[in-house]
Amino acid sequence: MKKLNKIQNIVFIAGAVLLLIGAATFFTGWLYAFYFYAVGACAFAAMQLCAGYEGDNLVIRRLRGQQVIGALLLVCTAFFMAMRIFDFGFARRQEWVVCLAVACVLELYTAFRIPAELEKEEPRNNNNKF
Repeated sequence: MKKLNKIQNIVFIAGAVLLLIGAATFFTGWLYAFYFYAVGACAFAAMQLCAGYEGDNLVIRRLRGQQVIGALLLVCTAFFMAMRIFDFGFARRQEWVVCLAVACVLELYTAFRIPAELEKEEPRNNNNKF
């Protein structure tokens, strides 16, 4: 996996914190919770897209695709929240929760599986060097 530089890592963590604050406080009806979530989701997704995989392991490529879908679903959740707040479109109730749940499952699954697969790949790469 491509490593993020220091600034990208800070943006990634700040986006995750804003995303969490926005999602947790959206239930209270606080107007700015949507903005916190939207900015956090965009920052988080952008940094995940920057951290690409350049190898040829098909399992990691598949997991990386799932991670990208999860990141895009986080941004779609912000759009569904906007539909609810500003009363437009088809998602006027709690549809954003379903989108957020699917995104969280994908992100959580890939957060554990990708490092495990990268660990498995390291010994293979070290054996091929000799």
